[in-house]
Amino acid sequence: MGNSKRNIAIVCGGDSSEHDVSMRSAQGLFSFFDKQRYNVFIVDVKGTNWHVHLKNGAIAEIDKNDFSFQQDGTRVFFDYAYITIHGQPGENGVMQGYFDLIHLPYSTSGVLVEAMTFDKYVLNNYLRGFGVKVADSVLLRRGERYDEEAIAKRIGMPCFVKPAADGSSFGVSKVKNADQLAPALRVAFMENNEVMIESFLKGTEISQGIYKTKEKKVVLPATEVVPKNEFFDYDAKYNGQVEEITPARLSPETANKVAAETARIYDILHANGIIRIDYIISKDEQGNDVINMLEINTTPGMTPTSFIPQQVKAAGLDIKDVLSDIVENQF
Repeated sequence: MGNSKRNIAIVCGGDSSEHDVSMRSAQGLFSFFDKQRYNVFIVDVKGTNWHVHLKNGAIAEIDKNDFSFQQDGTRVFFDYAYITIHGQPGENGVMQGYFDLIHLPYSTSGVLVEAMTFDKYVLNNYLRGFGVKVADSVLLRRGERYDEEAIAKRIGMPCFVKPAADGSSFGVSKVKNADQLAPALRVAFMENNEVMIESFLKGTEISQGIYKTKEKKVVLPATEVVPKNEFFDYDAKYNGQVEEITPARLSPETANKVAAETARIYDILHANGIIRIDYIISKDEQGNDVINMLEINTTPGMTPTSFIPQQVKAAGLDIKDVLSDIVENQF
C-alpha cells in the first residue's frame, strides 16, 4: 500500500427490520471519521449480498474469503471493521465470528458478549447474578402454552411485551391488562421466536454511553429520555417523537452512581468499543433513587441526532477523536 492510512470498513445494513436505520448510522459515521487519517468505505451487508460503496455511486462486490474488493484493477484489503449493523447479523455475534475467523479487528465486543447482550432475557439473568437490578420477566417461545392470568399475577400490569432479541423497539407493546396480552404477543412473535414479558418500571428513562481504551475510561454524560408517545418506541427513536435532555436531570449523587454502574457493567461484560446502557431510575419506598438496567446496545445509533454523538458533544469531546481512539486501541 503506497499510503500508510488504514482502510476502515463501516459495516452496515443487516437482515433485520433495522436495515435502513443502520444505513443512516453508517452515513453518520462516515461523516465523523477522520479522513486525513483513514480511508473510509461503507460496506452494505444484506443476506449474502455484500458490497462496498465506491465514489461516484459505483459498487464493488466483497470477497467473503478475506473481506477484500477490487478497485481499479487492485485488490483492496481492510485493516479494521467498524460494525454499525443494528440487529442480525452485526449485533448478535454472527458478524464478529466471521471477522474472528479472518483475523480482522472490529469495533464491538466479541461473539459471546454480542450474542448475550442481543438476547435481553439471557442478559438480564446473567447480570442479575452480579447484583445488577433488572425488571422481572417471563420468557415465552413460539408455540408454548401460557396462562394469561398467571403472567398478569406474577409480572403485574401494565407490562411490556417485546421480542427477546431485537432492537429499535420493533414489535414492542405496552400492555395494560391481561386481555391485551395475546395481540401483543402476536406482534412480538412476528419479529422473533422468543418473546419476553417484562414488568413495568415507573421512573425516569436514561441512556448512557461508555468506551474504554488501554489508556482511559470515558463514561459519557447520560441522556434523559422524555417520550411524547406511551414509551420510547421506533417513532420516538428515529422520528423525533421525544425530548432528549443531555446531561440528564439527576442529582449529582445519582449521576455518579449511574456512571459507576455503567463502568461496572462494561467491565463485567469485558466489552469493547462504544456501548450504550439504558436504565430506568425508579424510587424505593423511602423515595431514594433506584438504578434499574433496561438493556444494552453494543452497536448504538450513530446518526448526528443519536444519543452517542449528543453525549460526546456534551462531554466536550470531538466524535472524530473518539472514533480514532477506538480504532487505534486495537493496534
